[in-house]
Amino acid sequence: MNTKTISWTLRIVVAALFIVSALAKLYPSPYFAISTFEVKQLYPLGFPENLASYFSRTLIGVEFALGFLLLIPHYLKKITIPATIVLLLVFIIHLSYETFVSGNSGNCGCFGELLPMTPVEAILKNIVAIGLLIWLLKILPNDTKSNIWILSTIKLACILVIFMLAPMKASSSSSSNSNTEIDNSAINFNEDATTLTNKAAEQYADSIEKSAQKKNNSIEDVKKEMGPKPTKSGYAEYFSDIDKGRKIFCFFVPGCEHCRHAAKELYALQKKYKDFPEVRIIFMDEEAEKIPDFFAFAGTKFPYKVIDVIPFWTKLGTGKDTPGVVYLWNGNVIKFYDGIAEKAFNKKEFEKITTKAYKK
Repeated sequence: MNTKTISWTLRIVVAALFIVSALAKLYPSPYFAISTFEVKQLYPLGFPENLASYFSRTLIGVEFALGFLLLIPHYLKKITIPATIVLLLVFIIHLSYETFVSGNSGNCGCFGELLPMTPVEAILKNIVAIGLLIWLLKILPNDTKSNIWILSTIKLACILVIFMLAPMKASSSSSSNSNTEIDNSAINFNEDATTLTNKAAEQYADSIEKSAQKKNNSIEDVKKEMGPKPTKSGYAEYFSDIDKGRKIFCFFVPGCEHCRHAAKELYALQKKYKDFPEVRIIFMDEEAEKIPDFFAFAGTKFPYKVIDVIPFWTKLGTGKDTPGVVYLWNGNVIKFYDGIAEKAFNKKEFEKITTKAYKK
């Protein structure tokens, strides 16, 4: 194999790596994928929300651009390859720090949600890519073409395409109040969240004492029935009664099969126990048209709201994934299931938790 064939092979391999990485960050839809990348990868690094939106799209555009630029001869040895090596080194440093702090777990986000990869796997992949690029630098002849405008145009075009594919939306701080749908007949909105929580906190001790006297039971026995002291769960912006009594608050994606099965199992428990906690759902605004099919599979329709991708992930919490099922009692989180691994929703365990008295 001659030098020219080897150099083209190396260029195509590394170019494909960057192009596939950029495409993967747009799967299954550009806005969903980029928003998920921002919340799961950039927010933990301390990126402000607005800066993360610009940075994520620019980074993906640069990845695309480097992939294409490796296939053209302009400033290949002087600019493109060194810039690619520097970017890979930055990724390696970041991933090494992440591994040191959090361990080799979770998805590093290099290939988005399409090809999950641990930080160590990504580090090894980047080291191999740098090795190939160094080899390419050694065997390539000096640049003979040097049109900087071609480089600039390709880079700018790639970045602009990403911004057009995934337009930025208004600040997510207000998005929880948009695109909402709810079955109001299933909920009592007599009191707003603040009034409800404050009043419950004030009356908690009196209610326990009165109930104990009425039933001739001990204070501790009454507490087991009434649950923990009322607090604010942080979910009252979606459902005003969420902190009153026992509730189940769910984070679901309409097209997620695991979410559908969790909802179906919750309905099975609801049919089995008359006093089963009421279920509330917030759906991610991704494939929202599948919500009717979601409830058809579950067998019933629970009260729900639809919110934007970013506030959904933010409210779910760093490091957590769908389906999310939270068991609340007077606003206190008793159990929080998330994802499909070790913390996944467990119907048998949940049945035991929701049917036993409160124990501090």
